[in-house]
Amino acid sequence: MKYRIFRSALVLLLLGSASCTKQNDNEGHVPMVGFVVANKQLNYSQEMSLGFIAGVNEVKGVSLQVDGPNIIDGPRQLALFQEMRKTAPDGIAVFTLTPDLFAEPMAAAISEGIPVIAVDSPALPSAGVQLFIGNDSYELGRLLARKVITQLPSNATGKVVLGTSSPGVSVLDRRAMGIRDEFKERLPTVSVFGPFDTKQEVEANMEAWETLVKANPTALAFIGTSDADGWNLAEIRRREIASWVAGAFDIDPKSLAAVKAGDLILVSPEHYVKGAVAGRLQAEHAKTGKALPKGWLYVPGLAVDRFNVDEILARQATVATRAKALTAEVDKVLSDPAYLRPMSEVS
Repeated sequence: MKYRIFRSALVLLLLGSASCTKQNDNEGHVPMVGFVVANKQLNYSQEMSLGFIAGVNEVKGVSLQVDGPNIIDGPRQLALFQEMRKTAPDGIAVFTLTPDLFAEPMAAAISEGIPVIAVDSPALPSAGVQLFIGNDSYELGRLLARKVITQLPSNATGKVVLGTSSPGVSVLDRRAMGIRDEFKERLPTVSVFGPFDTKQEVEANMEAWETLVKANPTALAFIGTSDADGWNLAEIRRREIASWVAGAFDIDPKSLAAVKAGDLILVSPEHYVKGAVAGRLQAEHAKTGKALPKGWLYVPGLAVDRFNVDEILARQATVATRAKALTAEVDKVLSDPAYLRPMSEVS
């Protein structure tokens, strides 16, 4: 098997090597598939990447590459995608927060005969990508809002402050819309303000939330649409010994620890599952020619609170525990026709 993987503590657990160079144990031709991610440092990209590696490894005799920029940098990610068009011609999966930059290059890759899959964030229609693997982002927002609402009085009045780290990114915008609509339906006496821009960079994100918390001292809850929002809100809540509710997405270890401590409610988009589904499909197509599905392969999310956080902590402990816990879910997404939806229904 041949690998070319980015440096990451989580990836090292699987590969046992920090090398980004190619390693060969097969003299013959081996199909090569790739996955380019938006940021190789953050938890959501690492989870997707680990899933992709596991999915490809389910199919023997296929090599893989995973790469991405060190920070969210659309042009740099695009350059890595363009390189993968040469080095991973048997299939490329793409998770990007800048789909506008990728539309034309994706279309060009497809015209060359390279199968392209969009993961987590849908491609623009002009890209011509026929398969998207991702969540119902609007429903994820509603799910998180429901969990937050259970922590508030049924007759609550006041405000909830909503933030998003990347305004204009469709996945996060749809989460924010779902949060707002769920509050409007279930707790109409509460006003939702925002979403405010809470910034992508971790320190800037903390500063943004500190400003919002200070400006809204009577808020009932603060809710973010991404991962840094979660652990930063939890830190502020602990520091101020606050009683407001904090909610966010993703299952970074710091966020899971905050849930365990009672400072945060999370919804996991189950990024590992998305990556594993993409990896297995790309590898099967590269190895056997099995046709890729066309449409939206829906991956459900999971609420994480004090009732199930220990189970999730155990699941996330190692690469092996992830695979053991989630392989059945990956199989279900791939085998149950109910999970394949029309692309026009992506939310």
